[in-house]
This record gives sequence, structure tokens and C-alpha cells, in this order.
Amino acid sequence: MTYTLITRSIVIYFLVFILLRIMGKRQIGEMQPFELVITLIIADLATIPMAETALPLVHGIIPIVTLAIIHFALTFLSMKSLFFRKLINGKPIIVVNPNGVDYEALRKLNMNFNDLMENLRGCGYFNLEEVLYAIMQTNGTLTVLPRAPYAPLNANNAKIDVEPSSLPIILISEGKPVKENLKLAKLEQSFLDEQIKNAKLNPDDVIFAQINSQGKMYIQPKNESFVVIETNYKGEGNW
Repeated sequence: MTYTLITRSIVIYFLVFILLRIMGKRQIGEMQPFELVITLIIADLATIPMAETALPLVHGIIPIVTLAIIHFALTFLSMKSLFFRKLINGKPIIVVNPNGVDYEALRKLNMNFNDLMENLRGCGYFNLEEVLYAIMQTNGTLTVLPRAPYAPLNANNAKIDVEPSSLPIILISEGKPVKENLKLAKLEQSFLDEQIKNAKLNPDDVIFAQINSQGKMYIQPKNESFVVIETNYKGEGNW
């Protein structure tokens, strides 16, 4: 009996794990309504064949796979048809416009002013006068376009020349060199050792390190403050 329960639990676990990985990596708060519904039902269905040994395992697997197929079908249709996408996902709703709060839009969303202000504070805005537009997206998140005087300052507005952005690449993770990334960045282990030495750190103490295409390297020791050093490395940044 115990062996049967363990076996069924393992089978169902890996089945649900694989299906959820295939369905996508979005977090619960980022899911569309139909995705959340299917995920919750799959989670509930998965517990039944684990505990009900009298139920054939295949009777628990078939509904889960069927729901996954429904998810793929709905996702495909929403990608191909704008009408169908609006039908199952809804559409974004403007809750704050240049004239202020749209009370009717709030009512349609079953929101009140407290809900709105909580979402605005989560976006970093505490005063309604700072907001030009606030849009409730179909996945339940609020996005905000601030009024010009309250918009964050950037290099373009300040007319400042800046270096192009680049994606850093991790060279050490959990204290171990990431060999495929060293190869990708066309770097040798000796380069890494030299930079750690220049930072006056013990290689055995370094648990994380990354470098960007401008040669700036971030090194994090285990029990000390991080160190940022400039190197002569000039990569392309297109990892």
C-alpha cells in the first residue's frame, strides 16, 4: 500500500511538473484568467489519484493531460485571433486618465479607491496628481504613465551621453567557475584568477562574479563586502 502511494505520487508529481514547465514560466500574478483557472484545477485533480488507490492511475492522468491540451488550444487561438484574445483575456482598462479617476471603470473592475491607491503605491506613486494614466492590465497588474514633471529623469532627458547597456555574464556562481560562460565570453581561467588577485581577495572566498562588455567586474566574497573593479576586457555583450 505504501509503495503504491509513493509510486503514484512520484508519477503525478513529474507529470504535473512537466506540463507546467511546458505551459510556461509565468508567476501566478502574471497569469491570464484562463491560465489561472486551468492551473488551479490541475493542482486539485493531481491530489485525487495520489490518495485514491482504488482509482486507476490513468483515470487521474487523462483529465490532467486534457486540461493541458485545452490550455495549449486556448493559447494558440488567442495568438491567432484578436477577437478570441479579447474574449478570453479581456482588455486593459484605463482607471486613471488626464481628468482623474474613472469611477465607472473602477466599478467594472469591482475595485474601490483603496484598491487603486494600494496598486499605485506599489508602482511608486503616492499622489494621484502625479499620474497621467493608470491602466489595469488583463493579468491584474497596474501600469502607470506619470505626468511629465513627475517622470523619472533619464539620460535622454538630461542630454547626457552614456555607454551602451550590456547584459552582464556570470563567471562564478556558488563559488565555482561557470566554464561555458568563460568560453562564451572568450576568457581564460587565468584572467579570472588575475582579477580576483587584483581585488585582493582569496579565490576560495569568492562565491559570485560577473562582468559586462565594458570590462566592469562585480565580485562577491562569502563574508565580505562586494568589490567592483575595472578590467581591460572589452566584450561584445551579445551572449
